[in-house]
Amino acid sequence: MTTYLILSRVSPEAFSDPKEFKQMAATVSQKIKSQCPGVIWKDSYATLGRFDVIDIVESDDPKQVEKAAMIIHAYGHSTTETLLATPWKKFLEML
Repeated sequence: MTTYLILSRVSPEAFSDPKEFKQMAATVSQKIKSQCPGVIWKDSYATLGRFDVIDIVESDDPKQVEKAAMIIHAYGHSTTETLLATPWKKFLEML
């Protein structure tokens, strides 16, 4: 399986009360689980930098990852950047 990092920045207009973010995140998660069965969610992190959320996913189908990113755009009211990630040891082995 290939690992991907989905970096998301949530629009300031996405919600008016921070508590609403929980429901929005649950909706995004449910949509991805039902519409992107080829994507395995490994972990998610809230960050204090340029991006608000970093999701770590695995998939053998990059189209499924693209679809997951589009769901985050639509239902999470976010912009995303998706990166292919190679484990450090594998990266060093291929050099």
